[in-house]
Amino acid sequence: MSDPTLSAEDDEDEISLLDLAFTLRAHLKLLILGPLLAGLCALGITFLIPPTFTATTRVLVPQQQQGAAAMLASQLGQLGALGGAAGAMAGIRNPADTYVAMLKSRTVADIMLSRFKLKDLYEEDFLEDARKELGKRTRTSAGKDGLITIEVDDNDPARAADMANAYVEQLGAMMLKLATTEAGQRRLFFEKRLQEARDELTRAEVALRAGGVGQAALKATPQSALEPLAKLRAQATAQEVRVASMGGAMTESNPELQQARRELSALRAQLERAEQEDAGTTTGSGAEYIARYRAFKYQETLFELMAKQYEMARLDEAREGATIQVVDRAIPPERKSKPKKGLIAVITTAAAAIALLIFIFVRQTWRRAISAPGARARQAQILGTAGDRP
Repeated sequence: MSDPTLSAEDDEDEISLLDLAFTLRAHLKLLILGPLLAGLCALGITFLIPPTFTATTRVLVPQQQQGAAAMLASQLGQLGALGGAAGAMAGIRNPADTYVAMLKSRTVADIMLSRFKLKDLYEEDFLEDARKELGKRTRTSAGKDGLITIEVDDNDPARAADMANAYVEQLGAMMLKLATTEAGQRRLFFEKRLQEARDELTRAEVALRAGGVGQAALKATPQSALEPLAKLRAQATAQEVRVASMGGAMTESNPELQQARRELSALRAQLERAEQEDAGTTTGSGAEYIARYRAFKYQETLFELMAKQYEMARLDEAREGATIQVVDRAIPPERKSKPKKGLIAVITTAAAAIALLIFIFVRQTWRRAISAPGARARQAQILGTAGDRP
């Protein structure tokens, strides 16, 4: 025998499906005209939105070449470790991500805001709000191919292109300032040391000229006898810097560090013997001149070594391509990127149709619920129960 309960449920499901079809048929005109009207309204509103143009530029970032520091150190043994110390500072694992972070920095944003007067253009009262608006209109991404893509949105196509190209200019300026590549690190390191050596050399030269040159000093200590000792002191100083820099990156058992220390000991011993042999020349009427002249030659030797290192670092930086290479320069876009009128109209039409369909079914279900037998009694019971609550 069939179950009466199941038969009743099947009848209710059949009635529900019939009611569903009837409801759709009854509101067919509303379900068609309502979404179409909403889509047309959305399409009309898009004509009131100012068009947005997107300018795009792509640049190739410099690639790291770790062999440059090692080659430099092998060519110049006296100050090669200085190059190694500068190279050790360049521990950049992913240059593209670093450059993207530089483009998103507050420094670059403030320069862009000032250059294009974006604070007034965006109608913002505070710089912080203007930076956020600029960040919304700018997209920077790094690809696996090593290219960085910069996209800028603006209502003026020419200004959008100018801003995208200005980002590239600011990135190049910041790279020169921060020296992000390995060779750039060495160039910046030796640039500072070269300036220090130049200042010390100038002071030594002024002191030498102020002391005067006496005939007795020239006869007692000719230049050929003074220069070797000064150069030997400069070499010993350079070797001390080398050992100190290597000691921070190598263990005590490292053969290269041990060899550098043996060379330093040999230089110190040679310098001590030379100073003892030359002790007699530092007395008498020309002692002051001798000391100043040797200080001058010492600074002069250091300056020459630093200058040589600095020039080689600059050549390495140029060879590594430390400048930004523009693959696609931004040009004023011919077509707007936003708003996409057709897409907005289609999405609005679909959303309106779904919303109307849900509204019609909810209203139909509610009407059936309140018209069902016993509905009034249940409503009175609910209202009475609610009224009994404190």
